[in-house]
Amino acid sequence: MSHQFSLLHTRRFLPFFLTQFLGAFNDNLYKNALVVLLTFHAMRYTSLAPGILVNLCAGLFILPFFLFSATAGQIADKYEKSRLIRITKLLEIGVMLLASLAFALDALSLMLACLFLMGAQSALFGPVKYAILPQHLAADELIGGNALVESGTFVAILIGTLVGGVLISVPGGSAWISVAALLLSIVGYVSSRGIPVAPAASPALRINWNPLTETWRGFQFTRLNRTVFLSILGVSWFWFYGALFLSQFPAYAKDMLGGDAHAVVLLLAVFSIGIGLGSLLCERLSGGRVELGLVPFGSIGLTLFALDLWWSSPLAVAGGTPMPLADVLSTPGVWRVLLDLIGIGTFGGFFIVPLYALIQSRSEQAHRSRIIAGNNILNALFMVVAAGMGAGLLAAGFSVPQLFLVTAVLNAFVALYIYALVPEFALRFLVWLLVHTVYRLRTKDIRNIPASGPAVLVCNHVSFVDAMIIMAACPRPVRFVMDHRIFSMPLLSFVFRISGAIPIAPAKDDPAMLERAFDEVARTLEAGDLVAVFPEGRITDNGELYPFRPGIRRIVEQTPVPVVPMALRGLWGSTFSRKDGPALSHPLRRGIFSHIELAVGAPVPPAAAHPEYLQQQVSALRGDRR
Repeated sequence: MSHQFSLLHTRRFLPFFLTQFLGAFNDNLYKNALVVLLTFHAMRYTSLAPGILVNLCAGLFILPFFLFSATAGQIADKYEKSRLIRITKLLEIGVMLLASLAFALDALSLMLACLFLMGAQSALFGPVKYAILPQHLAADELIGGNALVESGTFVAILIGTLVGGVLISVPGGSAWISVAALLLSIVGYVSSRGIPVAPAASPALRINWNPLTETWRGFQFTRLNRTVFLSILGVSWFWFYGALFLSQFPAYAKDMLGGDAHAVVLLLAVFSIGIGLGSLLCERLSGGRVELGLVPFGSIGLTLFALDLWWSSPLAVAGGTPMPLADVLSTPGVWRVLLDLIGIGTFGGFFIVPLYALIQSRSEQAHRSRIIAGNNILNALFMVVAAGMGAGLLAAGFSVPQLFLVTAVLNAFVALYIYALVPEFALRFLVWLLVHTVYRLRTKDIRNIPASGPAVLVCNHVSFVDAMIIMAACPRPVRFVMDHRIFSMPLLSFVFRISGAIPIAPAKDDPAMLERAFDEVARTLEAGDLVAVFPEGRITDNGELYPFRPGIRRIVEQTPVPVVPMALRGLWGSTFSRKDGPALSHPLRRGIFSHIELAVGAPVPPAAAHPEYLQQQVSALRGDRR
């Protein structure tokens, strides 16, 4: 995980990280201070019940995301982003000055107005926050950067919530909150001045100030890329899931655990620690790539740990004096509850971080901020629906653990629905499992694969899972050209079909299939994508390279693109190789956890991409030893 933490030593990330952290800290400091104040002192302001006021606070903070996100997305695409961040931090200072005046005057209406303005400031900051990361981070840093932002945000939420609740409860608490919030906003502005310039993505954009029509148009942008759109739905579902859980913590701590306010804080802390841990582990588990295989892994954990939380929850505690935290922790079953919450948070990190990174990396730069604004609107909508569903089920007689059960079952169905619509998620999960169970994969010079644009990858062919290994290593989606007999193999056929592999046959077997394959390769390259070929035309049965066939020359003559030579090392003689006969006809030769390596050579210009020369390049990579 050292790679992601090294970002904290760079100017292109650290000032932004601090700005975001302090902003989230300040939002929750003020919001929770106001909630605690209204919970215990509502009678001095109004005749409304404290519960109504608390829900009013939540609504006032989230309403600006519906009203202003669409406009904020346009502004973030049109103007330079570091300047926009500084402007939003100046707005935060102004709001905090007004909030200080509201506390000094003890004016409830002004306090609530400031909460609305804080939500508006956050809505303006949101599209810039996620759209700026791809401009300052390399592709292999995007997962680590998002992991730090997500973990830092949840830590900031936790600390802000704790500090806000503590400060408002001490004598002169309103003054302490005012000073703290103002200082945090000023320090946040100072840190924002260190954020490097991030040029405007679409400076000629004409801003549509109508939030209704622009919100609808923003949703159309999110639908331009099917995978991005379904990833946005996945992100919004996570906020639905998280909001439903977080909103039940007070009742769960009181009614199921028999604890006081400290027990609520404990549940929030454990959940936040889990999110942070899962987010930070993402880079280690994904190898620095946008690894979609972690998303199904995360959804499985979200369901299983929520089911166990329902199963292991204590029976409701009869009314009485709330127990101190030490007594709660000594109650049988409580530690299992805490482990379930850590598990939910950790697998939530596995789920959310790759989805955010995918949205950033695959969205068109010209309207990336507007796509993220659409995501923010959907997030807010899903959280409102979660609140409504939670209130409705509780009113219908459901207990809090039963609410967790319903959420777990819904999560399983939503996950299966998304993965059925976008098989790439399931495919990446299978590939990720392969290289984290059967094999241990290392890469050498993987950056020689172009970050964008078309190219042909050529590799030696030593096993039936070569394509899956290359999928796992390559930072971009790849379409493979493979022998139609391998393409049709049971079990593996499912993987090859949903990955868009292109079956090919010799001219003597099926000339029509041969021509279709070359035409499909040309269309794929013209679209700017990667194609991978095993030019030996067969899997080796003796570990040595067979002569490269001339088909590779036909491909680059029809569509002149660079050719990237690669070599797999360590697969020969392993589980899925073909040694002295068909694969799997012999016991495991090298056992599980075999170490394999994919070495990548420098791209070869199309004019030089002759089969003999490419074979020499692959042979040299095979013989390279570090």
